[in-house]
Amino acid sequence: MCIDYGRRRCGIAATDTLRIVATGITTVATAELIKFLKDYTSREPVDAIVIGRPVTLQGEPSESMRYITPAVARMRKEFPGMKFIFWDERFTSAIAHRAMIDGGMKKHARRDKAVVDRIAATIILNDYLQSRANNPGI
Repeated sequence: MCIDYGRRRCGIAATDTLRIVATGITTVATAELIKFLKDYTSREPVDAIVIGRPVTLQGEPSESMRYITPAVARMRKEFPGMKFIFWDERFTSAIAHRAMIDGGMKKHARRDKAVVDRIAATIILNDYLQSRANNPGI
């Protein structure tokens, strides 16, 4: 599972049981994230949660990490057996916008930030899955 964490909402994506491809699931209000995760993990097998890690072009943590780090600490407390993995999310929003344009999505629909967040989570998770396929030790 992957979370593209934001102050207002979080894009959520998950992979199939064979970990071949990621699919966008939904977008959840940040205030409802823990509740959503509890419900989702009670119904679906989840062995790890990948969290988008916003970094600058120089590879340094971005300003957003100041609210993501405490949120992940709360998640770790709520899900003590869960593995949490930070994964570079540079350019995922731009890639998501490009994917929407290339997919023929109308301009009005592309303005929906929830769709962008869900697609960004899917991109982050697919990047992570590809990296694992190429480097099994990750």
